[in-house]
Amino acid sequence: MKRGNQGFTLIELMIVVAIIAIIASIAIPNLLSARLSANETAAIATLRNLSSAQAQCQASGAIDGDGDGTGEYGYFGELSGAQFVRAFVAGAQAIGTSKITPPVLSGAFGNVTNSVVSRSGFLFKLWLPDAAGQGIAEDATGGAAGSVGTLSPDLCETTWCAYAWPINRGNSGNRAFFVNQQGDVLQTQNNTMMYNGLATQPVADAAFVTGGTAGAINQALAITAPTKMGMDGEVWTNIQ
Repeated sequence: MKRGNQGFTLIELMIVVAIIAIIASIAIPNLLSARLSANETAAIATLRNLSSAQAQCQASGAIDGDGDGTGEYGYFGELSGAQFVRAFVAGAQAIGTSKITPPVLSGAFGNVTNSVVSRSGFLFKLWLPDAAGQGIAEDATGGAAGSVGTLSPDLCETTWCAYAWPINRGNSGNRAFFVNQQGDVLQTQNNTMMYNGLATQPVADAAFVTGGTAGAINQALAITAPTKMGMDGEVWTNIQ
């Protein structure tokens, strides 16, 4: 048999496999790192978009649970146009018969499950205050129907907050993020609480000053304290 008709030798195949393995060992970690960075960047952008949407909603007066003419902040279900918004009905705050049209957030944010929205490897959760400033999470499937009698229309005119954390820490992202009515996005390296999917979630007051009122979202943020330590024990800092 002529040499030209022969296949690869075992040694040649082993060399090729070794080369592929070396390339993969270099490329795969870089690809994973790039995906983590892209997901975290997307989460930050989403929180900034949410901040703009909340400001637009409040300024428009689309949600007005006490009928005083001053707009209020909303949940994902309301902002996305998926759920009916709070309104002043028969002398009390109730769920009205209108939706925000056009919505100030993409309709994708109306897909609320277990009170969270999933986007690009991260989970997002919103809180609005009751009369004591305690954070009330969105209904399991979106909106405020289940908590309409608990929310404070007056405080909802001035206060809200949201968190974003990885669905799978280490694979879809590492850091956790926060934003509220002030508009600045905060971050933590997420090395203490290790927020991860539905199993370990930030609570409403996580990014607020340690030693403050537990559960309240109308108090000072951790970044105002010398240590920048939040109620959750994480160090929260501004994203530059």
